[in-house]
Amino acid sequence: MKQNDSESRIRAIIVDDESLARTGLAMRLEQFPQIELAAVCQNGKEALAAIAEHTPDLVFLDIQMPGMTGLEVVEKLQQDNMPMIIFVTAYDAFAVDAFSANAVDYLLKPIEDERLTLAIEKVSERVGQQQAALEKHRLLEIVIGLTGKSELAINELLSNPDQASEYSDRLAIKDGSSTTFVPVRDIDWIDAAGDYMCVHVQGQTHIMRTTMKELEAQLDPNIFQRVHRSTIVNLQRVEKVSSHINGEFHLTLSCGSSLKMSRSYKDKVKHFF
Repeated sequence: MKQNDSESRIRAIIVDDESLARTGLAMRLEQFPQIELAAVCQNGKEALAAIAEHTPDLVFLDIQMPGMTGLEVVEKLQQDNMPMIIFVTAYDAFAVDAFSANAVDYLLKPIEDERLTLAIEKVSERVGQQQAALEKHRLLEIVIGLTGKSELAINELLSNPDQASEYSDRLAIKDGSSTTFVPVRDIDWIDAAGDYMCVHVQGQTHIMRTTMKELEAQLDPNIFQRVHRSTIVNLQRVEKVSSHINGEFHLTLSCGSSLKMSRSYKDKVKHFF
């Protein structure tokens, strides 16, 4: 939805071959502050040009017009840029056709004030729903960017909020008197070296004193899987899986590393597809 000044307004176009009908509707729309009239057209050809130029949110579209009917105008519009349509007609028989074209509403001439108000309310409600959906999508993109989780994982967390804090977003890696916080999403793979864990992150290796079991419990299994007794891999980093005659697999990561998946973990292959 377009933003005009400090508030969201509904950009509209009127299309009608009758001059009095166009003028009358334009005057009556002045009582609705949320409506911004962008253009007034007298036929289908003008309507298509105006819609392309102004990208309106709403079109008041007369059904019966010479040359090109309102229904034919709708058929020529691209679905990914389809404005909301309120059909205007003098014939009630066109109502079924209007709604089969997914119109928000239809108005019978002469238009009654109460019906016009109701139609505008329907449009405003739909606009509110569209804006809410858009804001949710924008928020989702921000959350994905901050956490590194997939949209599916985020939606699962939203539907199961009790799981939201189950796994760490960062690992706190102590080195003497200092602590490095490593974003979990940046980890490529992890392997064990005695009593220590080597956390490989974007070309660097961080050393943690912990056990494989303890570290594995902090990581989301939808993203991190054990592929060897001493190796955990970030599934999102795996670019290639190669099988070998002995039943083992070799994993090629986006960072260039090659890891061996032992035969006892071969059932984990399903996680890569």
